[in-house]
Amino acid sequence: MFGVSDDEKMLIDAVEELSNEVLEPQAAQTDESEEIPHEVIKALANMGVMGLNLPEEYGGPGISSVAMTHMVAAVAGGCGSTASIVTAHYLATDSVLIGGTEEQKKAYLPRAASGEVIGAFGLTEPGAGSNPAEMSTKAVRTENGWHLKGTKHFITNAGFADFVVVYAITDPEAGHRGISAFLVDTAKVEGIVVGGHEKTMGLRGSPVYEISFDCELPADALLGEEGQGFKTAMKVLDRGRIEVAAMSIGISRKAMEHAVAWSKTRHINGKPIAALQAIAFKLADIHARYQQAFLVTMDAAHSRDTGEDFTIKSATAKLVASEAAAFITDEALQIHGGYGFTRDFPLERYARDVRIFRIYEGSSEIQRTIIGRQLTR
Repeated sequence: MFGVSDDEKMLIDAVEELSNEVLEPQAAQTDESEEIPHEVIKALANMGVMGLNLPEEYGGPGISSVAMTHMVAAVAGGCGSTASIVTAHYLATDSVLIGGTEEQKKAYLPRAASGEVIGAFGLTEPGAGSNPAEMSTKAVRTENGWHLKGTKHFITNAGFADFVVVYAITDPEAGHRGISAFLVDTAKVEGIVVGGHEKTMGLRGSPVYEISFDCELPADALLGEEGQGFKTAMKVLDRGRIEVAAMSIGISRKAMEHAVAWSKTRHINGKPIAALQAIAFKLADIHARYQQAFLVTMDAAHSRDTGEDFTIKSATAKLVASEAAAFITDEALQIHGGYGFTRDFPLERYARDVRIFRIYEGSSEIQRTIIGRQLTR
C-alpha cells in the first residue's frame, strides 16, 4: 500500500470492510430514495472517519493524507453520496483548522470529528462559482458583531448542517483581500433560510441546497482575521481537490472491478467476452487510466504530508482523476452492454455520480488554468 503505517493500514482495512458490507449494499437505495444516509454517517463517525483530516489535538486520528486518501476512496467506492457528505464536512472543518482561532478550533473541531456536529462550506453563489472574488454576500460590522446578508448555492450538507462556514465580502474596495470567513451556528442564528434540495443527476443521497442569510452574528463569528477568507478558501480547496481525486479513483476502481468480472462471466459463442481483443483493449485502457489517476493522486497526497506547496499537484490530481473516472465508468458501462444501462447494475450510477467531479471544487477548465499559471509564474 502507498506509504502508510501498520496502524493506518488497519484503519484503512476497517473502512474498506464497512464500505463493502454496509455502504455498497444500500448505495442503490440511497440513490433511488434521495435520502441522506444518516445511520451510515454515524457508523463512519464511530470509526473516526468524520475527523480524518484533523490532528489528534482536535479529535482527529492524526493520520497521513495518503492514508486519508485511501479511506476516502474506499468510502466513495461503496457509496459516492456518502463520500460527498463526508468530504463536504472536511471542507468546513479544514476552514476552521486553517483559518480559525484556537478558541474556534477547540469549540468546533472535536465535536465535528466525533460526528456530533456536521459542517457545510458556503462559498459558491448563484452568480459566483469559478471566481469566488465575484461573490455578492456581504458582512457589515455592527455594534454587537456583524450583519450577514446574501445567498449561497449548491451547498452540500446545508439542509442539515449544524454549522456553515460562510465566505463574505467585508471590504468591497479590497477585491479578494476584502473577503472574510464566518462561523455560522445554524441552531443559534436566526435569519437563515434553506431552500429545497436540488434534483441532481448523481450523488442523489448527498443533496445540495441554496441557503440565504439575513442575520446578526456575534463578533466571535468572524473566522480568524478579517480579510483572510479568500486565502483560507484557496488553501481549503487545495486539500479538497485531492479528496475529489480520491473519490474519483474509488469509484473508478469499483467500475474497473465490475468490468473485469463481467468480461469473464459474459459469454458470446461459448467464450467469455474477455477473449475478444476489442474487450481486452478496453480493459487495458481502463487499467492504464486508473493507474495514472491513482499514482498522481497519491503523489499529491504525499506532497501535502511533506508540507511542500501542493497547489499544482492537487489541481493535476483532480483534473486527471476526475477525467479518468468519466472514461473508466463509461467504458465499464459499455463493456456491460445493455445491462450496464439498467439500474440492476451499478454502472449507470457510477457514471452519473462521477460527472460532477469535473465541475465542483473548480471545473476541469479551472484546474487547467491553475496548472498553467503555476507552471509559468
